[in-house]
Amino acid sequence: MNQYRLRFEQQVLPHLDAAYNLARWLTRNDQDAQDVVQDAVLRAFRFFDGLRGEPRPWLLSIVRNASFSWLAKNRPGDVAPLDDALADENAHSPESLVARDIDRRVLNAAIAALPASYREVLAMRGLEDLSYKDIARIADIPIGTVMSRLARARRLLAGSGQVIESAAMTEVNQ
Repeated sequence: MNQYRLRFEQQVLPHLDAAYNLARWLTRNDQDAQDVVQDAVLRAFRFFDGLRGEPRPWLLSIVRNASFSWLAKNRPGDVAPLDDALADENAHSPESLVARDIDRRVLNAAIAALPASYREVLAMRGLEDLSYKDIARIADIPIGTVMSRLARARRLLAGSGQVIESAAMTEVNQ
């Protein structure tokens, strides 16, 4: 058992920060993210023999599933199904609009306001620098869906940035 635990610690534990980041963006709460990661790491340890391939995407897929299970139980409104058939309406680069129009705090608020399915792909791509292929495998969705969710999330961020910034400025002026 000690050899098993040592292998687990060497291969999986270096990715705890990535696991926490994903859980934090999905749950939008530090304590909830810690609970989800704890549950996910216990699951990972229990099923460590099932690891095939790289440990990081494997762990993140467990964290993703644990996060969505937690959300379904504690905040069902956060896991509402998405309409993946929306057309891309904005020709401007969302990244440049966000960079020009809102600061980091406002961006975090805008990301937190996104549906969980959009937050997860943004966190995995933007924060963890995972490939579309890894994101698709972790989220168990086609690569095309990963790309469309990223595009829609970026478009929503670009549009919501101005709304959130206006609300923040009103709050500051009061």
